Amino acid sequence: MNPVLGTRGAVVASHSLAAQAGLDILREGGNAIEATIAVAATLAVVYPHMTGIGGDGFWLLHAPGQPVRSIDACGAAGAQVTPELYGNLESIPWRGPLAANTVAGTVSGWAAAHAHSRAAWGGRLPLSRLLESAIHYARHGFPVTRSQQDNTRAKLAELREQPGFAAAFLNDGQLPVYGQQHRFPRLAETLEQLGRAGAEDFYRGDLAGVIARDLARVGSPVSGADLAAHRASLQDPLAVKLSVGTVYNQAPPTHGVASLLILAIYDRIRREGWNPDNAEGIHALVEATKQAFLQRDRHVGDPGSMQIDPRELLADGLVERLAAAIPLEQASPWPAPMSDGDTTWMGAIDSAGRAVSMIQSIYFEFGSGVVLPESGIWWQNRGCSFDLHPGRLRTLAPGRKPFHTLNPALAQLDDGRLLVYGTMGGEGQPQTQAAVFSRYVWGGHNVRSAVAAPRWLLGRTWAEQSTSLKLESRYDPALVERLRAMGHPVEMAGDFDERMGHAGALVLHPEGWIEGGEDPRSDGCVAAW
Repeated sequence: MNPVLGTRGAVVASHSLAAQAGLDILREGGNAIEATIAVAATLAVVYPHMTGIGGDGFWLLHAPGQPVRSIDACGAAGAQVTPELYGNLESIPWRGPLAANTVAGTVSGWAAAHAHSRAAWGGRLPLSRLLESAIHYARHGFPVTRSQQDNTRAKLAELREQPGFAAAFLNDGQLPVYGQQHRFPRLAETLEQLGRAGAEDFYRGDLAGVIARDLARVGSPVSGADLAAHRASLQDPLAVKLSVGTVYNQAPPTHGVASLLILAIYDRIRREGWNPDNAEGIHALVEATKQAFLQRDRHVGDPGSMQIDPRELLADGLVERLAAAIPLEQASPWPAPMSDGDTTWMGAIDSAGRAVSMIQSIYFEFGSGVVLPESGIWWQNRGCSFDLHPGRLRTLAPGRKPFHTLNPALAQLDDGRLLVYGTMGGEGQPQTQAAVFSRYVWGGHNVRSAVAAPRWLLGRTWAEQSTSLKLESRYDPALVERLRAMGHPVEMAGDFDERMGHAGALVLHPEGWIEGGEDPRSDGCVAAW
């Protein structure tokens, strides 16, 4: 399985139309940020069950000679969103207007990235150009993927009655069928308005007024004042130095620190020949995941409510202690709390060696299921991850950011290679990142086979509560039995199981050429030139 190669730029995304939209921008002389905005906007139309402009987003930005930067485009709970809003409920509903309780930050991330592109990367393309492909597909239609068809069928019972869902996601009341043209005409108008007025219009302009009326009409507690108060932030990412280079990820409220911890712990205990293709490597990575998740669940939430600086979780002393706690021959006890989620990750590298790793999400499939009537936006349900019990790390409070499973990754290797990689998949994101990184850097894989090879997932998948260790059925039966003998509660999954995520990766080599790999579990591709 050979990677896709290029010399002047490359894009990888979980839908081929989105990847092509990004490549078109690179061919026009656009930079990696501009290409990523085009990809993100197109995905928000053609992969609607996985993402949308009613969600949140996070960015990592690399340019030669400049420090790596990140963008936090996470929306907070509305000013009127208190535990009392939910009465005697034990938890926030997963679907419906009361699940649509946080500001959608994705578009603010586009705005911040576009501004950085112009200020620091010489960007010149207007937002209206970057949204052209998304607008075209929203107005004229796009072919339904099997993923959209299957996820609509699987979730229809809990979504059909949500405000606006049937009108937006069904075709004359019927399930969308693979290959059938699907359109979002109201969303097309909203995207056109963003192109004319700018992304800030989503929060503090005419469009914000439309969205605020929509939210009130469907019963969401998010207000126009909440939209106006929102800002994305350009900040420093988290980083950890490994034996092979430096890996970057997103700071809280995401669990990017867990992704970094898994690799840091594994790097301490790694032995020659370990990788996710053999039982010893999988066992070590699973045990590193357990240690990382325990730290995450003890400490990570809204950065304003955390008791420690997240960089403390990456300190050498703690990493050494966690590595020493890894049993090398036997599975340690589990479970711990798990999180759900649906997401799209994308990456881009341009001819100047600038690179973006970006992820955006509406949380569960179709988010809250609520589609705003005038603007055509489907709103996320990220706020259902808040805790309604008082005094806890992630207790719901007005203005607080929800815990996020989103985390884009980027690595600068000591030999000069630059790796951008990531995946959707909620709880599986740090694990798939670890599999892709360890295969490519230590396991002898090229970047494409590192993404496509069989994967594992500890804990919950999208659709079910589970604490098992899931393995795709392409693993050797002897490896499966070895893991069971070590005490892992193994559960077999499909050959290319979508629950394992939609990953992707691009590598820029110091000589200037690029290679990329897409995930056969998705509808994506690498587009390069």
